[in-house]
Amino acid sequence: MTSQAMSPSDERGLETITAVLPAGSTIHAWIKASHGGAPGRLTAHVDGDPAGAVETSNPDEFELRLLTLESGGETAFSYDPVTTNVSVLYAFRQPRVLEDGIRLLHVRPSNAAPNVTGGYHFRPPFGWMNDPNGFGRFGGRAHLFYQHYPHSLRWNNMHWGHAVSDDYLHWTHLPIFLPPSDALAARADGRGGAFSGSAIALDDAGIRIFFTEHMKDREPEEQVQFTATSRDLVHVEPASLILPARPAGLGLTTDFRDPYVFIGPDGKWKMLLGTRDREGGVILLYETEDPTAATGWTFLGRLHRENRFGMTAAECPCLVPLDGPANDPLTRWALIFGLLTSRDPVTGRRNITLATIGRFDGHSFSVEFEQELDFGTDAYAFQAFVDEAGPVGIAWLANWTDVSKEVDMPTAMTLPRRLALRGGALITPPIAGVESLRQRPLDAQGLLDGHPVDLANGAVEILLTLKEAGNAFHLAFEHPDATVAVQLNDDGLSILFSVAGAKTSPRYIAAGARPSTIRIFLDTGSIEVFGDGGRWTGTKRLPGFKGINSMRLAAPERHVLTAEIWQLGL
Repeated sequence: MTSQAMSPSDERGLETITAVLPAGSTIHAWIKASHGGAPGRLTAHVDGDPAGAVETSNPDEFELRLLTLESGGETAFSYDPVTTNVSVLYAFRQPRVLEDGIRLLHVRPSNAAPNVTGGYHFRPPFGWMNDPNGFGRFGGRAHLFYQHYPHSLRWNNMHWGHAVSDDYLHWTHLPIFLPPSDALAARADGRGGAFSGSAIALDDAGIRIFFTEHMKDREPEEQVQFTATSRDLVHVEPASLILPARPAGLGLTTDFRDPYVFIGPDGKWKMLLGTRDREGGVILLYETEDPTAATGWTFLGRLHRENRFGMTAAECPCLVPLDGPANDPLTRWALIFGLLTSRDPVTGRRNITLATIGRFDGHSFSVEFEQELDFGTDAYAFQAFVDEAGPVGIAWLANWTDVSKEVDMPTAMTLPRRLALRGGALITPPIAGVESLRQRPLDAQGLLDGHPVDLANGAVEILLTLKEAGNAFHLAFEHPDATVAVQLNDDGLSILFSVAGAKTSPRYIAAGARPSTIRIFLDTGSIEVFGDGGRWTGTKRLPGFKGINSMRLAAPERHVLTAEIWQLGL
């Protein structure tokens, strides 16, 4: 993906964006009228010859307009900034878009991605991002869809963004996949859009997606469920309504969202949906006899309830088999979901994500044990599926607690993580491929000797091995906008975090944890901690767009047996 600088205004006052493009290029131009008095218009010329034009009369929101270049060459896109605003302009060639992705030609400063040197977490090429959607392997490659607003770094009416990867680490950005409905796309008023969902493979190639359409103040239902197909994994066909209403008689709130579709033990398609009632979060179960999962969805009942945190909404549920095939009755499954507005009274952490382990027979879920997915809580909206190596998942590296109109977020996804059972617990280590990000070793001996260690751009991996499980240490990081440290003591494993001026800060702690190895990944905007191979996992979003500068270790003699540090990069 490359970006082209915009040429200065010409004598007619036009702004021009130039690039050399091949014949057959498809252009996605997101434009709007600057005011209601004249339409917005973008024209294209190739080697000086007219190549097409697009228009919109909407002054309230950017609209997608398409161009196809019949010939290739020096291409100039021109518009009058008095009448026209251009949010995003990108090009791609349809026959190779899955391999080459999009070529970003223009983006405004207000929705441009932050300049993050050396970052290795997934970030969108422009605009806002939150929940992962439709995470799966289709056509032999991993696809990641995500909640997306292209035209600002703030949340607004939701689209689905899209990227593809061979290894879950190196991602190719694809055209915006799913815009909001026409009614919601007309204005940038935050009324709703294409909310979170999932995707499944179709037998005759392509995928079927499922998503919630949210429309604020719509009666009787703000949230309803849609499905749509894509045959080429790039363009989506018109969506169909499949669940127009919540189940009646259960006392549910208007929360009714995030369809997660998967094959159950009986070979039938199942769907989970998150909601709540007056007691707490509720997960609903549906199924269909339709082998294409397109129609015939029927409500089976409440699959799970979580009421320890009050009237919180369960959202972004997923359910994956952990230690055997789905059709084996002895297989344990992980039911993972977030609890919006939940608050842990002991630590003050908000929006907890729970992992409940048990057996699933296609109709009911028998709980064996439950644990928190992440003690840092900033691995939210976790979504997983089973690939050839077993369950793998990814999450939004953030938490709604930190979202505000004043704070720009270094929006990113977590490192992809495996899921497995070990020693009576769910472990979530990073995928093995993260070791391929190691570029060069840093001064580990200096760290053991108690000296400050420079971390260059802050994109590093740290591995500490303790002499005995639970040996105390304190690893302090120098960050320009926060106080950050990782600590192990008798209370457990903690990420210490605070920002100047904040009245209080939650305690991010895995209480009672006594790991013998601690693996830490630092990047601009984040810290991820894995104790004992993911037995205890903690993720925290860090403020601003600058990385951690240096670190220093304090520990009793011989508590930390060895240390390894690597500079990381894609």
